[in-house]
This record gives sequence, C-alpha cells and structure tokens, in this order.
Amino acid sequence: MSEEDYRIEEDSLGEMQVPADAYWGAQTQRAVENFPVSGITFGRRFVRALGVVKKAAAQANRDLDLVKDETADAIVEAADEVIAGEHDDQFPVDVFQTGSGTSSNMNANEVIANRAAEISGAEVGDRVVHPNDHVNYGQSSNDVIPTAMHVASLEAVEKDLLPALDTLREALEAKEGEFDGVVKTGRTHLQDATPVRLGQEFGGYRTQVEKGLARLDYVRDHLSELALGG
Repeated sequence: MSEEDYRIEEDSLGEMQVPADAYWGAQTQRAVENFPVSGITFGRRFVRALGVVKKAAAQANRDLDLVKDETADAIVEAADEVIAGEHDDQFPVDVFQTGSGTSSNMNANEVIANRAAEISGAEVGDRVVHPNDHVNYGQSSNDVIPTAMHVASLEAVEKDLLPALDTLREALEAKEGEFDGVVKTGRTHLQDATPVRLGQEFGGYRTQVEKGLARLDYVRDHLSELALGG
C-alpha cells in the first residue's frame, strides 16, 4: 500500500495507518485487524440505530450546553446520514468482537466525527470534532450498545414484524369465514376424530397470531426502556 492509499491517525495507543478514503479512525482500524473472525459485519438496522443514538446524544448535549451548538449540529447532520444509510460501508468491524461492543461504538464515533469535521469545513482526521470528547460525550459502550440493540429491535418489531403479522391475521380471518361451511374429519393421533369445520381450524390459526401480537405488545414495553440517558 502506497503512502497515497492511507493516512496516519493517532489516539492514546499510538499511530495507525487508516485507508485514505475511510471515515473511520485508529480504534476502528485496530478492531478490523484484531477481530478478523467471520467477515460478518452489522447490518442496516443496527447501524441505523447507532446513528439514532448518536444524534439523540448530540441534541441532548447541545440543549444542556455541554457541546457547542455548531459542533452538535454537525454531529446531528452526520448522524442523519448514518441513519439514512449513506455510510454503511464505513462500518467494517466484525460482529464477533469485544464483549461490550466498544469497537462498534468507537466505529460510529469516528465515522460521525470525521464526517462532521467535513461538514464543518475541516479535513478528515483534523479532530475539530472529536470522536470521544464530542460524539461520545456522556456515553459509554456499556450503555450505547444495549440502547442501540433495543432501538434496532423495537424498530424491527414495529416496522416489519407487527405489520406482517397483522396482514397474516387478516388473511386467516378471511379464510375462517370463507371456509366456515366446509366440514371435514378432525384428526387426533393420526386417526379420524370428530367432525370439524375448516373455518374453525383457520380460526385457531388466527388466534395463534393474535396471541403473538399480544405478546409483542408486552415486549415493546420492555424494549422501550433504554440503558442510556438516565
């Protein structure tokens, strides 16, 4: 790799060579080199959730006068790009990594900090927006990662699973009515049993889905509790 292909980034552990066109920094690069385990990286839902967490933290820190308005606004703009999926290729860390998810938390901090620096008119790596002192202000991997997991899971439940199950419930309910006049032989232990309407069977399927929807309501309450922000 020629000198034009990388830049030098430095943190408390020293210098690291980072690809010149990457928004991530030294800690992310170390994680890439330390954890070449599976080649599997985090997907869209989790990366989006990290962006949501970092955006909310920046807004809170701005409102509390802990981070300057212009710095926080640049972080919010960069986080919005992460949320929108514009930088998914900047999250290369393997899913099998440190237990608390520090590598992925720092990956998000570095990407958002460097992109926010660009938005502010500086160069990537200038640290005018600092990954720790600004993007990660008031946070820890031990609360960021569980919070992102809850946000990602709750969004998956509300945007994907609940609508899909509700569509399935409606379809089964329609078939329940359509098949109500069809009488068939019930089966128990591989033998013929008492007669049953086919509509009744589909009513049983519908009820199973409805009970699943009720359980999801219970789960949503718990997923809404976040480790970050107390």
